Amino acid sequence: MTEKPWIKHYEPGVPHEIDADSHASVWQMSAAAIAKHGDAPAFSNFGADLSFNDIDRLSRNLAAYLQTELGLKKGDRVAIMSPNIMAFPITLFANMRAGLVQVNVNPLYTPRELQHQLNDADTDTIVIFSGSTPVLAEIIGETKVKNVIVADLGDCGNGALPSPPADERLSGVVKFTDALAAGESLDFTPVDISGEDLLFLQYTGGTTGLSKGAVLTHRNLVANIMQISVFQGDRIREGEEVVITAIPLYHIFALMVNCLTYFTKGGRCVLITNPRDMPGFVEELSRTKFSIITGVNTLFNGLLHTPGFAELDFSALSLAAGGGTAIQEAISNKWYEVTGHHITEGYGLSETSPVVTFNIAGRDQFSATIGVPMPSTDVSLRDNDGNEVAQGEPGELCVKGPQVMTGYWRKPEETAAVTTADGYFRTGDVAILTEEGSFKIVDRKKDMILVSGFNVYPNEIEGVIANMDGVMEAACIGVPDAQTDEAVKMFVVKTPNAEVSAEDVIAYCRENLTAYKVPKQIAFIDELPKSPVGKILRRELRD
Repeated sequence: MTEKPWIKHYEPGVPHEIDADSHASVWQMSAAAIAKHGDAPAFSNFGADLSFNDIDRLSRNLAAYLQTELGLKKGDRVAIMSPNIMAFPITLFANMRAGLVQVNVNPLYTPRELQHQLNDADTDTIVIFSGSTPVLAEIIGETKVKNVIVADLGDCGNGALPSPPADERLSGVVKFTDALAAGESLDFTPVDISGEDLLFLQYTGGTTGLSKGAVLTHRNLVANIMQISVFQGDRIREGEEVVITAIPLYHIFALMVNCLTYFTKGGRCVLITNPRDMPGFVEELSRTKFSIITGVNTLFNGLLHTPGFAELDFSALSLAAGGGTAIQEAISNKWYEVTGHHITEGYGLSETSPVVTFNIAGRDQFSATIGVPMPSTDVSLRDNDGNEVAQGEPGELCVKGPQVMTGYWRKPEETAAVTTADGYFRTGDVAILTEEGSFKIVDRKKDMILVSGFNVYPNEIEGVIANMDGVMEAACIGVPDAQTDEAVKMFVVKTPNAEVSAEDVIAYCRENLTAYKVPKQIAFIDELPKSPVGKILRRELRD
């Protein structure tokens, strides 16, 4: 697409392009923030704080340990398998300044998933939360891992917090705090880092069922930090933002937006270790006058249904940013009633560092779109033959920009499969371009349901059901049907004590949806299967 029709909808002062080469590395940007903000708090967890200077000192000590004691050199991979605790950002900045490549690992992985990722990334070093060590112990003999550094909940913060012991089947493990202490007396050799150097291997679902690593460089992340910064402009108040981080940092959304972007702006990142404990989460929020919160639809919905949330002080709140999955209008409207702000939706993927598009914040109505592309980003909607579709027609969302990965780690065929002939990344998401110049996700191509030849998009049906009284959340899938090829099956979670029948749900859908979109089957369940980030797992419903 040569013309970018969304540009005219940018706010005054937002540049159309950014210079992704204006900073040599993310570490260079981070070091500037450390020099500027010094003793101000950078991270908080369980009531304890680490300042920018603390992060500088501790990450330097860990980097020295990794370099000198473990012999790691620029380009080596270091896995981190941890929830949101202080050890995560310390490890992040240590890897970054030593030129190491961070492999972000879900701490809830099964042994099979962990073994695949460690072997695929070709890593021999892992920083791991003590509670995840039994999974590592199961498969360590089938990997090249020889260096295991074990972190506890209270490390570098509230030392009174108890953590489970490291699995006794693991030998030669080093405590995270011991590695820091040893590194303090060791030399650290600064490393020259360029934009082309690798920063993250960000693993994502594979077409073969095995995850694959999106290769993200320093330039990719520098670009995305700058894109968000210039797009938000004066809305980001240097040195003042308090950012609630409930999305796990191993997820690219929290890692890039909450952690890196706001770190470079002197913000304080409040790490929520277990957001599934909603009462505990709300109690944590009650102690913090926060200005930014990011999440997925299910997280915002969960907070709205948690006693005490509506009584919190929202006077400092300036942005609730949603991503990962579609934000439902019903949830945003309820959020607005409680907090005075709508949820501002954006869109991105692991392969795009992640932010591709974002809405202009502060609107007094829900946009129901993913917004406009970031500066220096081109989005093209393509049909199955690779041709651009007409405005208003659905097509696969394809992206080109400096934040797009260089490819999948050691998988040239997989990389080629998601790259168009003219160099766009094919996302697998179906979208339309609205008359207002914003993009709207219709659904994932693979989740689309085909009813009598008509395309049915689960997001639309789920969004309708979310408005029904007595329904807390719902998800739908396609199931085989002799008459229509596929039919819609809806899984519904009721709000507590609600009396809702299958007939009620179907009747509500008939009022609000064309006949072929109305679910044929309704199943009531206690909870929907979700990823650790809170995405509803339709594939598990299909299974």
